[in-house]
Order: sequence, then structure tokens, then C-alpha cells
Amino acid sequence: MRRYPIGVTVLMLLALAIAACSQAEPTATPTAAPTPTAAQAKAASEGDRVAVHYTGTLDSGEEFDSSRGREPLSFVVGAGQMISGFDAAVRGMTVGESRTARLDPAEAYGERSDELILEFPIEQLPAGLGEGDTVQFTTGATGVILEVTGEAFLVDANRRLAGLALTFEIEMVSIE
Repeated sequence: MRRYPIGVTVLMLLALAIAACSQAEPTATPTAAPTPTAAQAKAASEGDRVAVHYTGTLDSGEEFDSSRGREPLSFVVGAGQMISGFDAAVRGMTVGESRTARLDPAEAYGERSDELILEFPIEQLPAGLGEGDTVQFTTGATGVILEVTGEAFLVDANRRLAGLALTFEIEMVSIE
């Protein structure tokens, strides 16, 4: 066996290692998955101002409202600005997440009530209004005129979507 000075031996080993590496199959370098930003990782909770896009449909499939094609809906979670079921549905969502929520009437606009079919003297009927027209009460609430007779008119003061189950497709746009 031939002996080489240590310096030469180290250089030869280094050269062999370089040659072995250059002939090896290329390997993929593992990369870490991108970490979400703080805004993306944050889940919506009470007191947060959120912005969402939504589409609301009835069980029949009829679309009754949507924010698509306009600005997202913005509100404060838990502040009573939204129907309870919608408010509850956005809790826990993160930016970019989408969710489908089906709300029973109790979580939406409540059940229809016969007590909200109101009769008024014909003298109180605003000029030019008739069956099917909408009237506004001094409280800000609205109703639909159901019937007009010579002595009175009937107004349905139930909310338009009262008594109906509602389904919402919700997409979380931002959380502040």
C-alpha cells in the first residue's frame, strides 16, 4: 500500500467526494409549505369586522340575494347587525374559506305571524297605492298591501322571507 502525505490524502478524498456527488441522481430539495399570514390564519370571532361575499337561496333553488358583482357585505360579528344564523355561520371562518349554511326560519327572519296582518281604515291608505304595493310605517318597518276594500285595507307586516329556510354560500373576504 502506498502512503501519501496527509494533505494529498485529504485532497484525493475531496476529489472523490466531488466526483461521486456530480454523478449522483439529482434530488429535490424539500421546501416548506407557505405559512399563512396572520390575517389568513385568524378565525372570525365576536367583535371582528368581517367582509363576506354571499349568495342566498330558498329551498326551491330561487336566489333571493347576492353580494356578487358588488362590494362584499361588511359587519361586526356578534353586534346584532345580521340575522342570528348568518352571524353564527361566519364565526370560525378564515380569509379565503367558503361555507354553506342552511338556516331554519328561527335562525333567519322567524316564523310568519297572523298577528302581523294588520287592518287600517281606508282613510289612512296613501294616495295612489293598492294591492301588492309596499307601505312604510312610522317605525321604519314595511308591509305589503294584501287587500283594499271600501272601508279598510290589509297590510302584511311580516318580513318578506319570514317562515322560510334560507341557504347561504358564504366566502370570507377579510377580517379586521
